[in-house]
Amino acid sequence: MAAARLQPINRPQRLSDAVGAALEKRIRTGGWVPGERLPTEAQLGAQFAVSRAVVREAIARLKADGLVHSRQGAGVFVAARPGAAAFRMSAGTPAAGHDARDVFELRLIVEAAAAERAAAQRTPEALARIADALAAMDAVLDGVAGSGDGAGADDAFHCAVAAASGNPLIHRFIEFVSQEFSASRQPTWSRDGVDCGLARASQGEHRAVFEAIVAGDPAAARAAAEQHIVSAAARLGVALSPQVAAPIDGEER
Repeated sequence: MAAARLQPINRPQRLSDAVGAALEKRIRTGGWVPGERLPTEAQLGAQFAVSRAVVREAIARLKADGLVHSRQGAGVFVAARPGAAAFRMSAGTPAAGHDARDVFELRLIVEAAAAERAAAQRTPEALARIADALAAMDAVLDGVAGSGDGAGADDAFHCAVAAASGNPLIHRFIEFVSQEFSASRQPTWSRDGVDCGLARASQGEHRAVFEAIVAGDPAAARAAAEQHIVSAAARLGVALSPQVAAPIDGEER
């Protein structure tokens, strides 16, 4: 039976997220320049018709993202290099189609390259970690009691592939953004996703990636990883092309 496609869930945006997004846009488009002082919490609250607590939470997010900084007794100022010290994607499942596409395009580029390198650099220990993650997902599919979270095991699989690449920066980057990527995996491993066959289809794709890595075939591993991400995106209604992850400069695979 063909796997049914689930639609992404549009989650209501918190007020602080909406205010933070508006402030971030103002900074990134040059409405406030580096070093410029932001309006006070009271002024921003009046402009957005929200409480100072909402503004304070939005400002805290901008600080965490490296866009602004506080000066004791002076206020909040735009950072000299806004965002240079942090990287973060929007929390939760992307509500808009173009946001979901951005997430999957990033996954396609990063994870395909990681799988390709893993096939060339794999070690027995690295393969064992990937196999463990596969087994954990199999347990979820088989309904084994206490088998845990399928999406978590899915995250572990991709992190294990990244670790198998032998490049610690690739591994650390994928670990860093794995929590963000996880939102794009949740619908597949939800109860509806398992019942409709989405998780089993995804697991078949995982196994193809693993088998190519075990075989030491970088081109096959990259192709299998690309196919997995393209298919995962399609299951959520996002159309991608594997060419997004194609090597540059006309390099053959």
